[in-house]
Amino acid sequence: MVVMKILMLGWELPPHNSGGLGVACLNMARALVDQGADIDFVVPYEAEHSEINFMNILSATRLDPIYRYGGGAYESLRLLEKIIPTSDESRLVSIRDIQRSYCKFVDNYLMDFKPDVIHAHDWLTYEAGVLAKRKYHMPLIAHVHATEFDRAGMHVGNPLIHEIEQESLMLADEIIAVSEATKRIVHEKYHIPLSKIHVVYNSLDSDYDTSKYIFESNAYNYLKNLKAAGYTVVSTVGRFTVQKGLHNMMRAAAMAISKNPKLIFLFAGDGEERNELINMAADLGISKNVIFTGFIRGKRLRDIYSVSDIFVMSSISEPFGLTALEAAHHGDVLILTKQSGVSEIIWSAMKYDFWDEQKLADEILAISSNPALKETLRRNVAKEYRKISWNQVAKKCLKIYNKAMKHKENR
Repeated sequence: MVVMKILMLGWELPPHNSGGLGVACLNMARALVDQGADIDFVVPYEAEHSEINFMNILSATRLDPIYRYGGGAYESLRLLEKIIPTSDESRLVSIRDIQRSYCKFVDNYLMDFKPDVIHAHDWLTYEAGVLAKRKYHMPLIAHVHATEFDRAGMHVGNPLIHEIEQESLMLADEIIAVSEATKRIVHEKYHIPLSKIHVVYNSLDSDYDTSKYIFESNAYNYLKNLKAAGYTVVSTVGRFTVQKGLHNMMRAAAMAISKNPKLIFLFAGDGEERNELINMAADLGISKNVIFTGFIRGKRLRDIYSVSDIFVMSSISEPFGLTALEAAHHGDVLILTKQSGVSEIIWSAMKYDFWDEQKLADEILAISSNPALKETLRRNVAKEYRKISWNQVAKKCLKIYNKAMKHKENR
């Protein structure tokens, strides 16, 4: 069997990740290795990944990972700010500075090693992928987990990032989009031919099936007692950014609480909108019904899913939404915006347009007041979220790689 050598370019891997991108990259890489691939994965920081032994992880810089995901990497307006300390703390650098160092590392790597394909994840690594294609004639796969339109809540966003995305997607041999919605955005906003864009849905984190997990309800005695008193717990998980539509969800929460005071809303995460959301809960008079957990990961995140009854994905534009699959795995009923990619593969969920706050409130009230409806939705979604496996994802990626390699042969 011929082993395919892949250079994968990413911005994060667990446990040094700030969201679903790193989780998706990890699971995809693991599944590709299971299919016989050999992967070198470049990250822009230096850290231990002791549990990842199936691929080579290369550090493009000596940056501490806490600054990589805490320094505005996903806040496009802070792209040029000198806010991140170097490893020796002698100076501050920006995300753009880190990207330049990342490109230089990839350039040096390719002087000695010649992979079969380059697989670049999101705009943060696209320029390094384009460098590999232009200078070393490597087939380039651009993986779109989100666009700047998504991150900006379908507003203008950062023009520099738009420029990077458009040029890179035009130059890529093939493009992977995480949903049909993302495929439409790439086609309509960046004028990329549909024939070049392949939809490959994400799957549930395989660690959710293989790792041991026990819910310790003692950590949530307060919520446990409220649930025993008839309360329903509604949760949402993610970065507190305009993309996530959390202001709309907060107003919907107030509408629902006015009809049913026995509702508790858990906002798990952090971001630039944190203080706004806290003040908003106070202004709406629902602070006693709203809990902010701060940034959480690992077991604490799984505990949130386990204590919740309803999980809401309120995003204005969510290319996929792995957290919905994680919540479903823990028995949550799902309410998803129609603007989320995961809603394309999950049918047994209630859905609404992100701006329709009244409908979201009505759906929360319907589930919380109807045990039979709640159980039917919970049981049915449990049958659906396993439909797509990472093994299937890997097989689709290999076909796309082979197609890209044929482009090179025909040039």
